[in-house]
Amino acid sequence: MPIARLKPKTTAPREEIVIARQMHQALVLHFLEGLTQAQIADQLGISHATVNRLIKRGRQLGLVEIKIKSPVEPLVDMEERLLALGGISRAVVVPTVSDNPQTALQAVGEAAARLLIEEIADGDTICITGGKGVSAVVAGLQPGRRFDVEVIPATGCVQGKHYTDVNHVSTLMAERLGGRSYQIHAPLFADNAEQRAMLMAMRSVADVFQRAREAKVAVVGIGSILSSDSTYYDLHPSSSTDRMAIEHAGASSELLAHLLDGAGELCDYSLNRSLVSLTLEEFASIPTKIGVASGLNKAGSILSVLRGNHLDTLVTDEATGARILEIASEEGHQA
Repeated sequence: MPIARLKPKTTAPREEIVIARQMHQALVLHFLEGLTQAQIADQLGISHATVNRLIKRGRQLGLVEIKIKSPVEPLVDMEERLLALGGISRAVVVPTVSDNPQTALQAVGEAAARLLIEEIADGDTICITGGKGVSAVVAGLQPGRRFDVEVIPATGCVQGKHYTDVNHVSTLMAERLGGRSYQIHAPLFADNAEQRAMLMAMRSVADVFQRAREAKVAVVGIGSILSSDSTYYDLHPSSSTDRMAIEHAGASSELLAHLLDGAGELCDYSLNRSLVSLTLEEFASIPTKIGVASGLNKAGSILSVLRGNHLDTLVTDEATGARILEIASEEGHQA
């Protein structure tokens, strides 16, 4: 009668344990301690080919999980949360590396400058406002070549501080990019709506604004209104005496010198009707509109502009972005 025989195992249990231990050692030495396969072979007293097989088999069995953490992961998350608020299709948030507002604005300006260079091509027209934010963009421009572009004011001009003078800022931007700028020979504020209409009808002024309407890209600042350091009063100093009327109008932000309420709608305020500027409807037709702003005092103003759907892109810093989200959350809980 034939005797049944068990087939011998190709690998004894003890040998399996030895191989498993070697596999674990090889994976730890290679992926955690950074040793080469040759160094592991010497340390474990096995061949280079065996080490290679152990590492390969360990990965096939799912014993190795590689996770790469991005240093900008928190910023990407914040950008997505800002997008979720609505009103923009792109958010760029830079780290807040200093409590100094000028340092933060410089970083925001440099990020917006890189974005602008990615957006433009020869033959394009860029329209801009004055302001500290746009001036920071100009300071951050480092193009790798000359761009045959036109830089056009989107508003009338304010004499005084260099950053409020849109002619000065547009000239500097054109010089940095290698293009040419156009000057606006009209004040930002007319005395009344009738004078505004007269100024806008002047050939030299009308030509500039027609070029601005046809721009491919706009770069604009976002102004705060009721904070102590608001630059709106640099644009029209006499408006500081009318602060009660501004508050009564519900002003929350400034865009192209237009005062907007918390929902991003035009305020019923007299100076809005005498602005020598692109209208917000004309501004909306520009394909790419980049808003640049930094500072905790501007968070509410930025949120107002987002709610009005006036921009495509927001460039800000981490601390400002966090404050925007905080205000939106607080208001959401109150609603």
